[in-house]
Amino acid sequence: MGSNSSAAHSAYTIGPTIHVAINQGQNDDHQPGDLPQADGTDPVPTSKPPDQSSAGTGPQLEPKGVSRASPEALTPIPETPPEGLGVGVPVLVGGADLADSTATLISYASPSGPREVLLATVEQNAEPKLMEALAVSATVMVPVQVTEQVTGRLPLDKDKQLYEQLEKAVISVNHKIKSGKEIPEHTKDYVTTALDAVTAVSGNANVSDAEVAMAAYYGDRLELIQSHIADTALGKVPFIAPYETTGEVTITKHVPAPLGDEAQGLPTTLRDAQRIRAKVDPTTGVASWDGTSRTTATGSEYLVGLGDGYTAIYRPYAANEKSGAEYSLRGQLEIHAPAGAGHGKHLVRNLGNLHLVNRPMSAAEGEWTYLNNNITAQGLATAPSVSKAVAQAKHLEELELQEIFHTQAHLAVGLDEPALQSLARDFQLEAAARCLPKKVKLLRAAVATATGFPDGEALAASPSYDPAPKVSGGWLTWGRFDVAGSSAKLTHAWSGKRLIHHVSGGNLASMLTAGVLTSTERRAVMGVKPGKGMSESSDKRTGGANSVFLRATSAPNPTGPALVWDDPTTLLSRSDYYAYGSDHFGCLNPKSGHSTSGQTRDPYKIAQFKGSSNEIMFKHGIDLLGTEAPSRIVCSSPAQRQQLLDIFAAKEITHLAGKPVTEIVT
Repeated sequence: MGSNSSAAHSAYTIGPTIHVAINQGQNDDHQPGDLPQADGTDPVPTSKPPDQSSAGTGPQLEPKGVSRASPEALTPIPETPPEGLGVGVPVLVGGADLADSTATLISYASPSGPREVLLATVEQNAEPKLMEALAVSATVMVPVQVTEQVTGRLPLDKDKQLYEQLEKAVISVNHKIKSGKEIPEHTKDYVTTALDAVTAVSGNANVSDAEVAMAAYYGDRLELIQSHIADTALGKVPFIAPYETTGEVTITKHVPAPLGDEAQGLPTTLRDAQRIRAKVDPTTGVASWDGTSRTTATGSEYLVGLGDGYTAIYRPYAANEKSGAEYSLRGQLEIHAPAGAGHGKHLVRNLGNLHLVNRPMSAAEGEWTYLNNNITAQGLATAPSVSKAVAQAKHLEELELQEIFHTQAHLAVGLDEPALQSLARDFQLEAAARCLPKKVKLLRAAVATATGFPDGEALAASPSYDPAPKVSGGWLTWGRFDVAGSSAKLTHAWSGKRLIHHVSGGNLASMLTAGVLTSTERRAVMGVKPGKGMSESSDKRTGGANSVFLRATSAPNPTGPALVWDDPTTLLSRSDYYAYGSDHFGCLNPKSGHSTSGQTRDPYKIAQFKGSSNEIMFKHGIDLLGTEAPSRIVCSSPAQRQQLLDIFAAKEITHLAGKPVTEIVT
């Protein structure tokens, strides 16, 4: 973690907490302008591969009971996610292709209308079939001119950082003139570098008239800067605004060279990884993004053209595992809709173009995910009954697939190769859905045996068994039945200890305004500026950036500002945490230079931690205004306490987890 203070990992954002309805069913047997690209620095492959026209045209098999309109879907998929809500709306997607079977739909506000995005993490074992959907081109790019609606700076200006270079020169020149110093050579070099970049644009035969006008504008301003360098008696350089325009203009894009007739799959290019550069209004909490701006990251990603204005960005596992890469990027998937509202369900459907399951999750699938999360949390994977059941479950699916091929073979008559591949994928999805009730029953019985229950029915009937996920902030969490079923025993083990998160600076107010404590990766897409924690870069390399960090402490009255959970079972009933007895930066990456030795998910072992630098990582974040609310919010001064009480009053919140806020805020 890089610091003995949990503040090193503080992750805050501004925005209202949302609540998503979860159906409780259980089944025995969830820049401006109409730019098609996802950022302003690289092109989106838009040419359709030869097979795309026929992709998905074979007979469509929708698994019974899990259509988008089905009441069996655990979470509804909104047509229009709420605009400006940075935490987004979590939805459960069927199958096991996505981590926790969860995707998040975010609608960013922008001048040209909402920018709707699906965010998810692809499971590593699902990556091969996603890669089969891609036709990766060499990075051979060709310039083309297109007409687009632009409000503000031209994409080429952002790409080449023309205004930023000019602004850097102005700041340096004015600083020297103000202080009465001679203009140094490095300041003159700033001007030369900016002029070279502008000249490269104006002298390029492939740029548009609008881009030539932009270059001329910046060229004139650079001449003005040079005149002030030559004669400092002229005083400081006046303010220079960026070149901006509103309306339909012709701009230059670089797109992949044609893939050739032999290429199969979605047109794809490999590039350096980039993150969404969103913004959040500190007053309103509205998250915005222009659809193009991005920040650089250390790693690689695929940019994929999905057609009809949709694009995807995928960050593969192997390419982001090498030393120095940002491990927390692995498996991240973004799907971007064209500008405008109403694309929620289409974003989920586009998972299918990437060969991933693209339908809502059923109650049976929810229980399957719940069981698998408990297997991981409780360390049951090597239990003989569980390992045997997992193998048998796979065999059941293979047998079901053979049966479908046998009975539905006539559907393949007359289809070309791409359509046959599409039909085969549909058969696989149908096989998985048909045999799922049997798989759930099989796995439940195995988990029951491994955990001391007489059988699967007894496990399912126990009060602690709850396969429905719970909303926590803008994400979903799954419970642990071992913790829920032994709360008294765990409370005794934690006697005299509590969980704590120290908060740095003035972040406590903004965190409670948001209502959530979020991970580094989460807040990156929410629009919160980086720098809230002291070890963000290290956490990205270790993988800890996908979690928030707490500590176990025996201090009864920790100093503020801090969040305190006097009843640790409030959080330890989740199935997504892991811990170390000392500072490991939340390491999940064995190649990061930080050890993964000593990692545990056992809440009883965590209760025995004695070192002050221990760390407990909770995935995504914690909902501070819901059932996971802290027992105490410790302030650093009476003034800060009053500030927090004012925030709660403005939100009309009088109690947290059944306790008056006046007693919680101390």
